[in-house]
Amino acid sequence: MDTLTRIRAFIDVVDAEGFSAAARRIGKSKALLSKYVRELEDELGALLLNRTTRQFSLTEAGHTYYRTASEILKEIDNLADLVRANNSDLRGRLRITVPRTFVDAEIGQSLIDFGKQHPELSLEIVSDDRFVDLVEEGFDVAIRITRLEDSTLIARKLDDFQLLVCASPHFLAKAGPFAHPTDLAHVPCILDTNGRSYSNWRFIEPDGSPFTVSVSGPIEVNSPLAAARAAVTGIGIAVLPDFIARPKILSGELVTLFEEFLPKDRGIYAIYPHRRYLPTKVRTFVDFLHGWFRKSQ
Repeated sequence: MDTLTRIRAFIDVVDAEGFSAAARRIGKSKALLSKYVRELEDELGALLLNRTTRQFSLTEAGHTYYRTASEILKEIDNLADLVRANNSDLRGRLRITVPRTFVDAEIGQSLIDFGKQHPELSLEIVSDDRFVDLVEEGFDVAIRITRLEDSTLIARKLDDFQLLVCASPHFLAKAGPFAHPTDLAHVPCILDTNGRSYSNWRFIEPDGSPFTVSVSGPIEVNSPLAAARAAVTGIGIAVLPDFIARPKILSGELVTLFEEFLPKDRGIYAIYPHRRYLPTKVRTFVDFLHGWFRKSQ
């Protein structure tokens, strides 16, 4: 029995959060996986997992070993992908973390279209609005809607993105007109709590000076789709992602405000760890999304 097989067994168990779940996922017996992990611990002379009948957890040594071993195995797998790069067949699993807003909006169709075009590749799409640690949590790639900041990760821009201030024509007829974004501090606003500063909306003066406006209102919700519905009903003013607001703007259900004051420093990005060998499946996925957004414009 080689060490690599034991390491894979250990990582499978940790990823599945238990021996039974790992056995079901990869089609091996629980007893065999337990044997492999025990042999790995014997080889290392260290306990990696705390095992009881009800609980499962990593020891301090286990945490350290898992992080490094995961990266080593990924490099081995990525090197194999590189050798197979001229082969049109993609194999294995691609783990993607994506904001719920992206998945639920029309642009989420891009993920479905990729899966349809590459049925031989197993996609695991995890919808999560937090910024996950790709390396720590074992993801191959992330889709992020954000301002790009310095990072050890690699980013490729897929499309432009902007937040829009929107309200229904009925609300504006009742509460307007508004001359400057600071007027928003005195009217009901719908707050999407997904934003880092959801109650302090960012703007830029024509001379480039940034400023914020503190807002409040009758509804706080962690869903831009729900915020859009609330704005359509005339409850208040909302800041919405452009790909959610545009259809309702085109239909006349919403109108935009203060576009000349809105920052234009955000984008939709594919983010992936900096590795020596970029997996073919990651490169293929990112290239597909980049092309998908170009065609959809």
